This record gives sequence, C-alpha cells and structure tokens, in this order.
Amino acid sequence: MKVILLDDIDKLGKLGDVVQVEKGYARNFLFPRNLAVEALDKNLKILEIRKRKKAEQLAKEKAEMQALADRISSTSITVAMAAGEEDKLFGSVTADHIAEAFKVEGIEIDRKKISLTESIRKLGVYPIEIKLHPEITATTKVWVVKK
Repeated sequence: MKVILLDDIDKLGKLGDVVQVEKGYARNFLFPRNLAVEALDKNLKILEIRKRKKAEQLAKEKAEMQALADRISSTSITVAMAAGEEDKLFGSVTADHIAEAFKVEGIEIDRKKISLTESIRKLGVYPIEIKLHPEITATTKVWVVKK
C-alpha cells in the first residue's frame, strides 16, 4: 500500500514522502496516529498545496530575518560595566547583557541566538555573531565601557 507521510518517521521516510508499506502497518499504526494518509490523487494535491504554502512561509521568514540581520549589522551597541584596575571587569559581559542593550535600541533578540566565542572580561570593542536563522548570521560590534 502506498502512503504519504505526514511526519518524519525513523527508517521509513520524511514528511511528504510517498512510501510503500504493508496494509496492516498502515491501518494499525500509521493511520490511527495520523502519521500518514493513503496516497490518493486528492491527498497528493493537498500535499503539494501544503508544500507550496510552507515554502512561501519559509521564504517570507527568511526575508524578515535578512532584514533584521541588516539592521543588526548596521548597529553597534554599548554595554556599561563596572571595571577595576587594568580595565578588567568585575564579572563578564554575557548574552543577557547584549540582548538587553539591543532591547534599548529597539531590536528584540533571543539571548540564545547570541554567539560569544570568548568570555568578555575587559573593556574594549568586540565583534559578536548572532545566528538568526540556519542560513543567516549577523555580525555587530559591542563596545564595553566603564560605568
């Protein structure tokens, strides 16, 4: 029996794949759990429409993230921290500090998307990467100044 998968299934296929399975497996496992539908012409047409809508949605989301990345790249932020001798900070600048500084600039960024390759423990200017989308990364500069 040919079925269209509605979800990724290990050792069987991915969402949207048309696969050949035994009738009992389809009737007793896949159909009751809404993991697949029978590969009829109407179901194939519905699947194509869903795929097209999902592709349009992903393209729109990617364009929005690219616009946000351009805005982030053109912005540099300042983080004021308490520092002691030799410009060493009391503590370090974290992703939370950077996210708050962006919030002040009017840009909402999830702290988990901010990639700190090294610990920021001194005053200065540091390049920071922000992964907005699997294919889009923005780079900005963070100025760490004395409070």
